[in-house]
Amino acid sequence: MADNHTPEPNRRGGRLILLTALVAAVAAAGITALLVNIFERQQEARNPFFRVVEITDETDDPAVWGRNFPFQYDQYRKTVDQARTRYGGSEAMLRTPTEADPRSIVAQSRLEEDPRLRTMWAGYAFSKDFREERGHAYMLEDQTFTERQDFVKQPGACLNCHASTYVAMMRAGNGDLQAGFEKINQMPFFEARKGVEHPVSCIDCHDPQDMQLRITRPAFMAGIRAAKAAEGVENFDVNRDATRQEMRAYVCGQCHVEYYFAGPEKRLTFPWAKGLRADDIMSYYDEIKFQDWKHAETGGPTLKAQHPEFEMGSQGIHGRSGVTCTDCHMPYMRQGSMKVTDHHVRSPLLNINRACQTCHRWDETELRDRVFTIQDRTFAVRNQAMDALVSLINDIKTAQASGATDAQLDGARQFQRRGQFFLDYVEAENSMGFHADQEAMRLLALSLDNTRQGQIVLRNATGMTTGPNSAPPFEVGQPVKPSERNGGGADRKPPAGSGAAKGGG
Repeated sequence: MADNHTPEPNRRGGRLILLTALVAAVAAAGITALLVNIFERQQEARNPFFRVVEITDETDDPAVWGRNFPFQYDQYRKTVDQARTRYGGSEAMLRTPTEADPRSIVAQSRLEEDPRLRTMWAGYAFSKDFREERGHAYMLEDQTFTERQDFVKQPGACLNCHASTYVAMMRAGNGDLQAGFEKINQMPFFEARKGVEHPVSCIDCHDPQDMQLRITRPAFMAGIRAAKAAEGVENFDVNRDATRQEMRAYVCGQCHVEYYFAGPEKRLTFPWAKGLRADDIMSYYDEIKFQDWKHAETGGPTLKAQHPEFEMGSQGIHGRSGVTCTDCHMPYMRQGSMKVTDHHVRSPLLNINRACQTCHRWDETELRDRVFTIQDRTFAVRNQAMDALVSLINDIKTAQASGATDAQLDGARQFQRRGQFFLDYVEAENSMGFHADQEAMRLLALSLDNTRQGQIVLRNATGMTTGPNSAPPFEVGQPVKPSERNGGGADRKPPAGSGAAKGGG
């Protein structure tokens, strides 16, 4: 009888061949899918955006840019977040809207947290309303509705740091940026306000044709030219001569700077002709005999420091090492195959993984503690300097009440001017010393030395007793114990401040 069954070895060989063919087919399909995916990602990387709409040099609405750059726009919109760190950021405080101020949420008042600020700024708009800084999304509305508007008639120049002004300046100058800048500077704030609609927008930092970074603020163009000239570099044109890495700091320096309004035309000016250090700026102000206001309690010719993050950052280890504002506050992030800049501008402490650990190979707790150590020490000395300044102001007030003449008081007033400016420079700079810790401590030491010398000069001129006992220490402002901090949240008093604009801006 014939055997119709296939021999066992042959059957096994057939199954092995079939299995091998199947594995090969699956592997081939997997490799093909991988190659297709790689090709698609390469193509995606070559085309980082799709031109859905045409963007021109007059497109100031960020939502329009967002149609071509949805990833960046989604992050930009997150600047509405109110997240507080130990020495910065804001909390959402509810308020009842009014016809004059429709805001239902504001930031906490710095004046209520630290009443000494009212004494330092007596007679100036900041003594009436000064709140914690909020994200870029709020920069225009918070400036529009601040109570400082009721104290002083602000000029249109204030909009430079609070609105997307490039298109408005071009229109005001009929295509001439400088002419438009000069015109808007002189306008009353609310007249100039009619020409702007948005807070800082894409067009303020990017060329719509090629998306390259650019400077659009004439005040910065002139200021950095003067600063470079002080370093021996003549005729510096920032949009022509700056490197790409420099531009990653310069675009932020268009607003986060110290400044003043020059002359009756209120020309926004960055006081960098002698350099970027606070001493250089102080020397410049002394030379041109500039003062922001006459102190209401002492009669001294006083200065209000603004938000000098750009200047202070240039003096710190990060700035000196070529690290820019963007590297830490807008670090790169991954979106699919693309590496894009995170446009959710915020504190690096809220984004340590991408903002810090790219360079610093320590865990988040260690890095956060290093920052807090710097800030805690700066804050403690800041409080000592603030108490010393209030003490000097009270001494001058006492001398005035006792009949001291201007000739007897002027020396102490000049020391008040200097001591107050150096203290306010650190107070107004939004890092509580972190951007340049040694520089911040040096300035606070200068502040303490000037207030001490002011009391000595006053004592010698009037014979009155001066010193620390003339003003009690401010207990609320003492550093909080580490055990009370709850991870660095909303417990510190008072928070780091930010001046907004001279003339009450």
